[in-house]
Amino acid sequence: MAICGRRAEPLSRVKTEIDALGGRCLATPCDVRELAQVETFVSEVLDAFGRVDVVVNNAGGQFVAPAEDISPKGFRAVHRLGVDGAWNVTHTVATRAMIPQRSGVVLFVGVSPRRGMPTFAHAASARAALENLASGLALEWSRFGIRTVCVSVGTVATEGLAQYDPDDVADWVRTIPMQRLGTPREVAEVMAFLASDAAGYVTGTVVTVDGGADAWGVGGYPAELEPT
Repeated sequence: MAICGRRAEPLSRVKTEIDALGGRCLATPCDVRELAQVETFVSEVLDAFGRVDVVVNNAGGQFVAPAEDISPKGFRAVHRLGVDGAWNVTHTVATRAMIPQRSGVVLFVGVSPRRGMPTFAHAASARAALENLASGLALEWSRFGIRTVCVSVGTVATEGLAQYDPDDVADWVRTIPMQRLGTPREVAEVMAFLASDAAGYVTGTVVTVDGGADAWGVGGYPAELEPT
């Protein structure tokens, strides 16, 4: 297994956990927004393992803001990490490993609800791009034996979620039919299935893991109309 990220401490922690389970983990600092760093990372992976069978594009970041308050710089920052970063990794791995070996699975991480969310116009639009990227690549790369799927993830109890206002999180939970947060393990197990031969006929689609949130929508009530 190979993992990368901008911060060394989380990488070291995950590597230690994987090594303790008897696995072999290559952990390399890499900013996926920077193509040169991605190319170096992929070279290290190929030197260490000789091939790449599965890619999980899970880099992302956003902030809560009304759409009218999102600056061009802020909007671009979210898209550069979530969309450009995913493309840098996917294209580099595909051209250098998966297309030559005629096999591979690429997973993208989308977001649920899939119909847009108030105060997250930047993030929702970036994740929607990944859904279309997964379907578009399936049309082109199935001939190489490469499957591409977007996993649309709902509200999950992660370190990142802890950065948000607890009252906001509680409101989000109330819009989930299952009335609870998801767990990282629940998402990981779906991804493990999609990466396996058991999902060998699944490509070009979106698999939603969200406790029913997408079926419900954003819930609540729309904003009051501003006076003219």
